[in-house]
Amino acid sequence: MAYTEKFQALADEAQSRVSGVSAHEVEGLVNEGALLLDIRDSEEHQADHITGSINVSRGKLEMNIEAAVPDLNATILCYCNANNRGALSADTLRAMGYKNARYIAGGLRAYRAME
Repeated sequence: MAYTEKFQALADEAQSRVSGVSAHEVEGLVNEGALLLDIRDSEEHQADHITGSINVSRGKLEMNIEAAVPDLNATILCYCNANNRGALSADTLRAMGYKNARYIAGGLRAYRAME
C-alpha cells in the first residue's frame, strides 16, 4: 500500500521512539506475560488475528485502552498487518504512560510467515 509522505514520516518517527520485537520473539514474550494488542479494525481482526490477542482499533485506542489494559507496567505488543499502525499505537501508549509498549516488527504478516 502506498502511504502519503507525511503519514510515513510520522510512522517512521514512531518506530524510532519505540522498540520493535521480531515475530520470532512473540511466543516467548507472551509466555512471560506480554499482552497481544491487535490495533487493526474489527473486520480485520475477525478475518485473522494472533490467537489470544485483544482488539482495540487504532481509531479508538486512546479512548478504550485503559479499560482493556489498566496496568501501565504491562508489556504490550501492538500489531497491525505490517509496521506503521503498530508502531504508532505503541508510541501513543508510551505517551499515555504504558512503559512497556512495543510493536511486532512486520506485524501479522511476519508472524504468519514463520508458521
